[in-house]
Amino acid sequence: MSEQEQKQPETEIEQPELNEADTAEVEQETVEGPSERIAELERELAAANATIAQQKESVVRAAAEVENIRRRSATDVEKAHKFALEKFVNELLPVIDNMERALLVADRDQEALKPMIEGVELTLKSFTDGVVKFGVEVIDPQGEAFNPDLHQAMSMQESAEMAPNTVIAVMQKGYQLNGRLLRPAMVMVSKAAPTVDTNA
Repeated sequence: MSEQEQKQPETEIEQPELNEADTAEVEQETVEGPSERIAELERELAAANATIAQQKESVVRAAAEVENIRRRSATDVEKAHKFALEKFVNELLPVIDNMERALLVADRDQEALKPMIEGVELTLKSFTDGVVKFGVEVIDPQGEAFNPDLHQAMSMQESAEMAPNTVIAVMQKGYQLNGRLLRPAMVMVSKAAPTVDTNA
């Protein structure tokens, strides 16, 4: 065999080895390429999922805020309707007080005044019935336990007949509008009589 013929097969033999090495390199690149690409896509997916979670949370918060605003607005409108008459009723209370005072001092023994007294009583009843229809409640705590939320103590008086902190007298009635205090009842409250020490 000639030298050339011998060299040719060697090259042919070497060539397949190179081809196998190249193929292995290419395969390694393609394996590394997709794994890097997969890792990159997984990072992008994680970032997209985080963004979606944030957006969902923002939407839930916005919906809750809208619901809270709607509820607050409804409550405010309800209160506005409920207490729209507050200023008006406060202006009417002195009129009711004056009519009640007039009836207290009226001389019921005089025959000439009886029709007028009856007319004032009917007017007062009609007037108070009218304001009651709009949610006004009278606070007349005669004989009840003193309640600082509804009553204003003007004085205290010792009393052996009544338990301490009981309303003895009502100086001026109080009023509420739909549960809201317009004016506390001005009252006189009982206190315990001083005890006498018999051992002394």
